[in-house]
Amino acid sequence: MSKLSHKILAVLMSFVVLFSTTSFAITKHFCGDTLVDTAIFSEASTCGMESQKDTSATISGCSIIKKDCCKDEQVLIDGQDEVQLQVDKISFNQELFIASFIYTYINLFEGLEDNVSSFEEYEPPLVIKEIFKIDETYLI
Repeated sequence: MSKLSHKILAVLMSFVVLFSTTSFAITKHFCGDTLVDTAIFSEASTCGMESQKDTSATISGCSIIKKDCCKDEQVLIDGQDEVQLQVDKISFNQELFIASFIYTYINLFEGLEDNVSSFEEYEPPLVIKEIFKIDETYLI
């Protein structure tokens, strides 16, 4: 039981380190005020209504520019760059807490060898009157 719990704890801690150091980007494409597409690790697909820049529309220095209704947002979630354990800066109270926590955690799973039940040696009491029948009330 102890080896299995240590292996499970080690796997969980490795996943915690993996996910805390991973960084990723979430890309969102809005058309007006409505969300059209969301993508993780890639570009969000567009709605097809983006304004195209056309250089042939300029006539003797005059150009017509339409305001683009679409916008892209990108949220970057940065992971932790450095994973360090600074044991040299632990105070005495923190050290005492860690030691007592580990001691109680280890002793938590030391169960009794035999299942001891205190009620096996005793017989149940004899039922003289049905008390629940005496306390019942009936509406007529």
